[in-house]
Amino acid sequence: MSKIIEQKQQVVAEIADKFRNSKSAVLVDYRGLDVAEVTELRAQLREAGVDFKVYKNTMTRRAIQEAELTELDEVLVGPTALAFSEDDAVSPAKILNNFAKDHDSLELKGGVIEGQVATLDQIKELATIPNYEGLVSMFLSVLQAPIRNFAYATQAIADKKEEESA
Repeated sequence: MSKIIEQKQQVVAEIADKFRNSKSAVLVDYRGLDVAEVTELRAQLREAGVDFKVYKNTMTRRAIQEAELTELDEVLVGPTALAFSEDDAVSPAKILNNFAKDHDSLELKGGVIEGQVATLDQIKELATIPNYEGLVSMFLSVLQAPIRNFAYATQAIADKKEEESA
């Protein structure tokens, strides 16, 4: 087997593994973005721990067949970049969706969430969900609310009794 074919098989296996191991993956069309915009996007994604890379569509097609995600085949038209996140399912969708709002050239195509092919609407809906830290913060504030309300009520009763005795 030639060395080039081996390299291509390694790339296909790498992409398929990324699809399998990622909590989410988002496919985008980046045509029209200049170098500065792509650099800014890559920096935002890297900061969030998201792997962002451009692969040839033929390699990606073979990888999605290997990963059994053939529904993605229809979105592999034109230049396609892939954003994978193994840690946070929300980050790629949120960052790319927010970047697309400011830059009309970036177009979301579709993606994979927890091993299932997602529609464009599902990706955009995922982008509106707070990330893990935000969800934990919201959960903790919900847990603290009854205690905080009890403390306020106790303080109000104490203040009222103090006024009555004075």
